[in-house]
Amino acid sequence: MSEIVQISSRLQVRRLAAVLVVIALGLALRRFGYAAGLPFVLVKYGGSALWGAMVDLLVALIVARPGPAVIAVMALFIAISVELFRLYHTPWLDAFRLTTAGALLLGRIFSPWNILAYAVGIAAAYLFDPARR
Repeated sequence: MSEIVQISSRLQVRRLAAVLVVIALGLALRRFGYAAGLPFVLVKYGGSALWGAMVDLLVALIVARPGPAVIAVMALFIAISVELFRLYHTPWLDAFRLTTAGALLLGRIFSPWNILAYAVGIAAAYLFDPARR
C-alpha cells in the first residue's frame, strides 16, 4: 500500500511540475511569440493547445483516480464548456474578459478553432501522461 501511495504522489508531483511548465510556456508564447517572429497561427492556437493541456493536467491533479482517457474526456468537456461560455455576455463578464486574467482564463470571443486547438493540447497531455506507462 505504501508503494502505491509513493507512486501516486510522485505522479502528482510530475503532473504539478508539468502544469507549471505548460503555464510558463503558454505565457511566454503569448508574450514573446510575435516578437520572436513566430507566425500568428502558432502563437494563437499554440497558446490554446497549451491551455487545453493545462486543463487536462489540472483535471488529472484534482481527480486522480480515473485513468488518463477519462481525464482527457473530462478536460475536453471543460474546455468546450469554457469556449461555449464565451457566447454568454453580461456587462460585468465582458469587463472581466477585458482584463489580463479574464482573457487568460475565459478568453474574449468564441472560436470553433479554439476547440480544435484545445483537443490537440489535451491529446498531447494524454499521450505524455506518465500514468499511461
